[in-house]
Amino acid sequence: MLQPAPPPPVPAARILIASFVGTAIEFYDFYVYATAAALVIGPIFFSADDPSVQTLAAFATFSIAFIARPLGAAFFGHFGDRVGRKATLVASLMIMGLSTVLIGCLPTYATAGWWAPFALCVLRFGQGIGFGGEWGGAALLAVENAPPGRRALYGIFPQLGAPVGFITANLGFLGLALALTPADFQAWGWRIPFLASAVLVGVGLYVRLKLTETPVFKAAMEKAPPERVPLATIFTKYIKATLLGTFAMVACYAVFYLSTVFALSYGVSKLGFTRPTFLLFECVAVLFMGLGIPLSGWAADRYGRRPVLLTGLAFTASLGLLLGPMLGSGQGGLVLGFLCLGLFAMGWLFGPMGALLPELFPTRVRYTGASVTYNLAGILGASAAPYLAQRLSEWGGIGWVGLYLAVAAGVSFVAVALMEETGTQTI
Repeated sequence: MLQPAPPPPVPAARILIASFVGTAIEFYDFYVYATAAALVIGPIFFSADDPSVQTLAAFATFSIAFIARPLGAAFFGHFGDRVGRKATLVASLMIMGLSTVLIGCLPTYATAGWWAPFALCVLRFGQGIGFGGEWGGAALLAVENAPPGRRALYGIFPQLGAPVGFITANLGFLGLALALTPADFQAWGWRIPFLASAVLVGVGLYVRLKLTETPVFKAAMEKAPPERVPLATIFTKYIKATLLGTFAMVACYAVFYLSTVFALSYGVSKLGFTRPTFLLFECVAVLFMGLGIPLSGWAADRYGRRPVLLTGLAFTASLGLLLGPMLGSGQGGLVLGFLCLGLFAMGWLFGPMGALLPELFPTRVRYTGASVTYNLAGILGASAAPYLAQRLSEWGGIGWVGLYLAVAAGVSFVAVALMEETGTQTI
């Protein structure tokens, strides 16, 4: 009997676009909430006379998704390592998108009482579950299709989804802030960016449903059956890689969310900038993040992952010392300068991670390993960052927030220094 011809290989451009588009949509969904948390979530969903208490409550809901993300990473990683990358990428995108759209439909505290923040927390948890399975699959899609010597360069495509998603979310809020009165924005305008996710998710699903499995995954499944419980394997056989990968990402998360969510809240509420002005600052600054990602991805293939990351972490630690004098100055030029430096540092650290974290694990547990390390780092470096920064700034001043950033960079520096170079390995 004649065997059916194998399907033609998927063009590299389509693979990279699918890797990029999905993460851009997921990051858009995540940043829509982050921006809303800094601007409107507190007064809309929580009852309090003190605006600071509302802000802290909003930042607390922000952290819920980071707690859920490792659970999503373990769940989707399990099926991604046993069944395949394609199905999990489609499912994670759908869960994330549905949660985001439903947030835009929620009643307010004034309308529904405590049911409103409860439902918000449930949907924020759903966002975290979906996001937890997204990044690892997208990174593997790019890296496992990369030619020799170009894994870090291919691995930047899911990373580029971060600045694109961020700037799209912020431009949406900026446009609404300019077009609507503050009362209309708080009454209904804030819902539009959440509801717009439905259209973006439809585009992402169309692209991803046309994919096939990566050749690396197919080859691994032909050699032996999949691991029964990939999560157990990474915590027994690959615990060192899991811990080092997790701590290596901490500073990357910290510098990003301090330069965006905390800085936005602090700039509007404490420094007196208008909402459109500070959103415009961040839209400009995120372009520097978009520049840092491809530069560091190229450098990581040429010079190695460790030298690129160690250089970036030393720079990030120095930024901690500049945070108080620059961001705390209240002067537009210095504030914008710090945001540009902070987001360039984030891009420089983020670029090589698309290749580094998958390279720490073998194919049979790579989806789980890369996803879990990435999302555990989110709990340590991002989930409480805006909340702790708010507390530190109220307790001891903005300089303590800079010290917090410098410590996070030091933790990641030690983790990367303890790693072996992964760029020369065959995956």
